[in-house]
Amino acid sequence: MTTLTSDRAREPDRLDFDAPADSAAIASAPIEGGACHAQADVLRDATNKAQGSELLARYAADYPVGPHDQPQSMCPAFGSLRVGLRMRRTATVLSGSACCVYGLTFTSHFYGARRTVGYVPFNSESLVTGKLFEDIKEAVENLADPALYDTIVVTNLCVPTASGVPLRLLKKQINGVRIIGIDVPGFGIPTHAEAKDVLAGAMLNYARSEVEEGPVPAPANRPDKPTITLLGEMFPVDPMGIGQMLEPLGLAAGPVVPTREWRELYSALDCAAVAAIHPFYTASVREFEAAGRSVIGSAPVGADGTAAWLDAIGAACGIAQHTIDLTKDRFVAAIRGALAANPIKGRITVSGYEGSELLVARLLIESGAEVPYVGSACPRTRWSDPDREWLESRGVRVNFRASLEQDIAAVEEFRPDLAIGTTPVVQHAKQKAIPALYFTNLISARPLMGVAGAGSLAQVVNAAMANKARFDRMTAFFDGVGTGIGAGVWEDVPQDRPQFKKKYAALNEAARKAAEAVGS
Repeated sequence: MTTLTSDRAREPDRLDFDAPADSAAIASAPIEGGACHAQADVLRDATNKAQGSELLARYAADYPVGPHDQPQSMCPAFGSLRVGLRMRRTATVLSGSACCVYGLTFTSHFYGARRTVGYVPFNSESLVTGKLFEDIKEAVENLADPALYDTIVVTNLCVPTASGVPLRLLKKQINGVRIIGIDVPGFGIPTHAEAKDVLAGAMLNYARSEVEEGPVPAPANRPDKPTITLLGEMFPVDPMGIGQMLEPLGLAAGPVVPTREWRELYSALDCAAVAAIHPFYTASVREFEAAGRSVIGSAPVGADGTAAWLDAIGAACGIAQHTIDLTKDRFVAAIRGALAANPIKGRITVSGYEGSELLVARLLIESGAEVPYVGSACPRTRWSDPDREWLESRGVRVNFRASLEQDIAAVEEFRPDLAIGTTPVVQHAKQKAIPALYFTNLISARPLMGVAGAGSLAQVVNAAMANKARFDRMTAFFDGVGTGIGAGVWEDVPQDRPQFKKKYAALNEAARKAAEAVGS
């Protein structure tokens, strides 16, 4: 992480959010209740006062909540940060509380980012007087070297967003380097998966405006056939498999959005149709539809999914039905063969926050598994309807915006042979002697599409379910060692003291409120 500052010395972040709203031309709305640890409704109210209601209203429309407004996920800004860090010739700058920037930077490098993250620090004075915006502006101007970068992405985290730091006032271009400013507050974007769409949509919007203004640089690779843009991150083998299925239709696989370099955005917009592999990229879909492109939901997963998807792609691109049928005969038969050669037998619950949970459930069912429950932290959209309808027709309970409690309740209710889910779901299942797999690292990091995807899950899933006997032996071995405060081997098992906990919880809360009062 690189701190991007002017020549002033770095000062500790002691945030005073009770400054008068008219203290400067660009002033911060007061945020009571602990800055980035304030309640979401307090931060939303502050944002609406500082920036107007348009920002959060747009996010509410693009990423609707309900029944839970904050399903399990990483900090949303991790999603947009990861998109920017994967792009070539792109600089990334964060504006937010130091603790948040540290955590996001650490996590991004944990997941393999090898690029510097810029940071513009602030204190209460620079935040409420508008100096923070001037510091961001100066940092961007110093970074804007066309020999190094095509684009600079500046991201406001919770506190600068709620305080009204106006990234919209940054220049759109400096020295030929594009400047993109986005707000990614945890109280406005429900999941990190949807935050990927925030940046992808902003980049598509910028690229579309460039195309409308005149000629743009040609992408390095341009297929000689009409292309299908693939919307949503996926395993690298999947675009190649999709390309093989499109070839008999006279089509080619286009770029995957989010893209890895700027020029790919032009190719993505210059497509015959868009395949919403991940169906929650609402802002990106809006840009494609504004460019006159049709959007198809679902994906070529399993035999049924592949057949329906090829029909939809063919219809959108005006392909003769005879050609579509020949392509389906060729690939669907191969997929059925791969599924039959790699059967999965057992009851499996599926949950996650990547957005591909419904696709995984479809593949498991076509492989022979029983899947009674699918939970996704992402929202229901019209592009997820084909998968939802297919699953529900087979008795699957599909739960969008699923909470951790609902995912765990499903494990308790169905007692599966395998639980696929997020880390705490996996932990809960294993504590119950139920084999479990972490969705993000062990399931979504595999091919799912076409013939390659048909047999990709069987080995890891069957191996995990085969470990049931080991869990039972471990449970029997450790039976009686206790749980909670009584965990371990004791001569005298410790006794819980709830009255002590209640007393010291009250004292701790009083101390916290006293500290906040001093800080204000």
